[in-house]
Amino acid sequence: MEKAYKTMTSAGAANIVVGIIMIVAGLTAGIITVVQGGRLLKNKGGITF
Repeated sequence: MEKAYKTMTSAGAANIVVGIIMIVAGLTAGIITVVQGGRLLKNKGGITF
């Protein structure tokens, strides 16, 4: 019984850590995308074909 409890505790802690990492990575990717999109819109007048 104790072994199962320890396994569940470590798995739960690992899931929390992975979740936090995914949230940070998602926010970072979103911010980078918004910034790059703004730069593209700002500089679209300089494009000539």
